[in-house]
Amino acid sequence: MTTLHARAGRRCHNMVNPLHSTVYFSPDTGEELAALGITDPRAVYFTTRAAAFGAVGPGVVAATFYSFDHALIARHLPAAWRTATPQQVLDARLRAADRTLRRLLGEEAVASAEMAEAAELALRATEACERGARPLYAAHADLPVPEEPHLALWHAATLLREHRGDGHLAALMGAGLTGLEAQVSHTATGKGMSPKWALGTRGYTREDWTAAQERLRARGLLDADGELTEEGVALRRAIEEDTDRRDRAPYEHLGAAGVERLTELGTVFSGAALQAGAFPADMFGKG
Repeated sequence: MTTLHARAGRRCHNMVNPLHSTVYFSPDTGEELAALGITDPRAVYFTTRAAAFGAVGPGVVAATFYSFDHALIARHLPAAWRTATPQQVLDARLRAADRTLRRLLGEEAVASAEMAEAAELALRATEACERGARPLYAAHADLPVPEEPHLALWHAATLLREHRGDGHLAALMGAGLTGLEAQVSHTATGKGMSPKWALGTRGYTREDWTAAQERLRARGLLDADGELTEEGVALRRAIEEDTDRRDRAPYEHLGAAGVERLTELGTVFSGAALQAGAFPADMFGKG
């Protein structure tokens, strides 16, 4: 980056992204989708994240989500769209975001000047996001910005998440990693989703996971114990740096002072959400 520290955008993203991600683990989301007739947790996730595309099938979701088994997606899509329309799902998702943030952060935080400031900063950053070759971002960028500040912040966090995520997939493909191999190697860093959660949510079997480990070992990226080798560590570092480069525009547009302030506010709000139990305790790590 030219106007701020090279990793400042990544740090900012890491502090803002959890505010979006809370909806995928929130009982409020399950309740809102159940009211529409969608009750399977995987169907809830696929529909709430893909609804901005319209009534797409499993191919689009497999391509844009990247780390999910196509067969798992096909068990739920397009069938779920016969139960609820994409617009109904989008409306339910926004209601769930409202309920979730109010519950996790409290009414005082939701109504605070700091919340409005964070929303303004995050939305300003999204002004520099690019639609080209970023399908999940582009689909969400066509959605209206909610009026309430906490929902505007959630919407902006969604845009920043999907913008970085689309660029990250390009970096993974450039590194020659399939979706499953990317998941396995990320877990090996100790920062990714644990095997228990990855296998429980992504649709892969233990045999699939083991086969991916063997392919990574053949490339010299994993050792016999499933740990990253020096080459593996270097590859994962290069992937994150490549992702940073692809995602620099929003944060350069916001500027160093704005990025620092949004990171500060995001840390406060995301920290409160984490303390309130927004995510399962065993979701991350190698175990």
